Order: sequence, then C-alpha cells, then structure tokens
Amino acid sequence: MDYPAVFRFKSLKMRNHEYAANLALLGLTLAPLVIKVDPNLNVILTACLTVYVGCYRSVKDTPPSETMSNEHAMRFPLVGSAMLLSLFLLFKFLSKDLVNAVLTCYFFVLGIIALSATLLPAIKQYLPNHWNENLIVWRAPIFHSLSVEFTRSQIVASIPGTFFCVWYASQKHWLANNILGIAFCIQGIEMLSLGSFTTGAILLAGLFVYDIFWVFFTPVMVSVAKSFDAPIKLLFPTSNSARPFSMLGLGDIVIPGIFVALALRFDVSRGKQNRYFNSAFFGYTLGLVLTIVVMNWFQAAQPALLYIVPGVIGSVGIHCLWNGEVKPLLDYSESTPATDSNSASAAQEGDAKLEKKEE
Repeated sequence: MDYPAVFRFKSLKMRNHEYAANLALLGLTLAPLVIKVDPNLNVILTACLTVYVGCYRSVKDTPPSETMSNEHAMRFPLVGSAMLLSLFLLFKFLSKDLVNAVLTCYFFVLGIIALSATLLPAIKQYLPNHWNENLIVWRAPIFHSLSVEFTRSQIVASIPGTFFCVWYASQKHWLANNILGIAFCIQGIEMLSLGSFTTGAILLAGLFVYDIFWVFFTPVMVSVAKSFDAPIKLLFPTSNSARPFSMLGLGDIVIPGIFVALALRFDVSRGKQNRYFNSAFFGYTLGLVLTIVVMNWFQAAQPALLYIVPGVIGSVGIHCLWNGEVKPLLDYSESTPATDSNSASAAQEGDAKLEKKEE
C-alpha cells in the first residue's frame, strides 16, 4: 500500500499549532529566570508542551524507516533494567565525578546532534534550497567504508548547538540541562515509531511494571536520578533550599509521548481531526497531574508511569470502544495505515482549501 497522500501534506493549521507550542515551550523554559513559577505547574506544562511539539513534528511525508516490533517492546524493560542497574553499580563502586565526566563527554556529542536536529527546520527556511538538499559525503581517511552524509544546513544548525553544549559542559546550569533534555525528548518522540497500538500497549505495560519496581521496591531509580549529572531529567527550580529542584525523567515524557504521537498519525492517516490524539493527550495530562498530586500528598518520589500509562491507554481504549472502532485501531500499522484513497484525498483537499483561505 502506498503511503497515504494525506501524510504528504502538512496543513497550515497544523504548522501554526506547532509554532505556537514551540513559542510557549520556549517562554515557559526561560520564565523561571525572571519570574517565580510554581514548580508543579512548570512540570505539567513543560512536559505536555514537549509531547505536543514532538507529536506534531512526527507527522512526516514518508513512512518511518524503522518501527518497533512486539519482541523489541517486550525486551525493552529488561534492557532498561540492566542499564539502570549498571549505572547504579558504577556510581556505587567508582568515583561519581569520574562517571559523570565520562557521561558528560557522551552527552556533549549527543546534545549537539539533538539540538541541531531540533533547530534545523527553523534554520532551513532561511537558507538556499541547495544548502538544504545537496548532500556532502565525508569518508574516514583510513577506513573508507565509514562515511557520513550531511548538508550545509546541518552544519549551520550545529554551530549554535556546539556553543550551547560547551556552555552546558562548563557550567551545568539547570537551564542548559533543560534545553538539552527537551531537545532529546522532541527528537525521541519525532523519530521513534511504535509501529502499531498493540506494540505500544506492550511497551507501556512493561515499563509500567518496570517503573513501579525500581521506584517502590529498590533505591536504584532515585539514587541514579540524583547521582546522574547529565540531561536525562528536567530540573524545575523551587523555593525550598532543602530541595532546590523538582525533577522529571525524560522517559516519563518520551515513552508515553511516542504512543500519543502514534495516535496523532493514526488520525491524520484517516483524515480525521485529532480524535484519538486528543484523548491520548488528555490521558497523558491527567496521569501527570495525578503524579504531582500523589507526590505532594505523600512527600515521596512517585513512578510517573504508574499514573500516565493507565491514563493514556485507558483514554484511547474508552474512546475507541465508544466509537466502535476497536478493530481499525488495532489493525493500524505505520507501514500499512488504515485509510483509503477517498478519505486521504478528501483530507488533502480540505487542507488545501484551508491553505488558500489563510493566504
């Protein structure tokens, strides 16, 4: 089946939503520098806006090159557990400064890539077309089989990314940490594809158990989060000197975010107006709010996925049961989206009319 025509046309309305969310996210990120922002509200708004931006950026004109299989989804919590335990042991038996120095170098490179990719769409529109389209191929001097392809636009986008990562590595300011963390989240939601709702449900269910186990039954998750001096979590300034920052792990944004993004692409593939995206996004917001409420009630760290996973899956499940669309939703695949040419054509014509009207 050909990739639906509707995916090849991103409406002006969608782009306006994305631009508005980007501006709101930037303003919210910078706001604590000049005004006092309630950390609980900051956590909720920042996470939700990041998911929103990532979801809209995930709507592309070509199908995902790689999608997650059911087997990968089942193994993911086990691989995550092994990595988490390895980090815990490294911090326990090696110098914390040494481990963080190595991790800083690693995230320095990743940060340049993620930040450059996040800035690239905004930068490309001000550069000549041949800078955006003509590929430059660089081959390693000795190992000629190793090569890297890039454009001049990507080089330009990497310049502010490099300077920013230098600032982060030298100062470790919470703002630099958050901007890099948000870039990682947006790229993760934009680039990762679950492939189907079944695979997404398997992954979220596994990580639901993973999060509960490592937070409630062991000190591992909290210990690593406090020791890990790298942008794997967002930091929100508080007025409490004993606890200067509230934290939210990037996994609590990216993992549910890729499920919400799948719901948006499902809607777009059928020419529908954000039906299941709205319910999935509502479920994510509700789960995050419950996390904050319970955390403040018990004054203890909470596994956010304990509340977010039921919120996201439950909202989408109830919605599709109400509409009687369980089968189309379960049959949907990123490689063979559930749409027909008529619905795709109708959606494209509607978006074209909207473009014309806006112009």
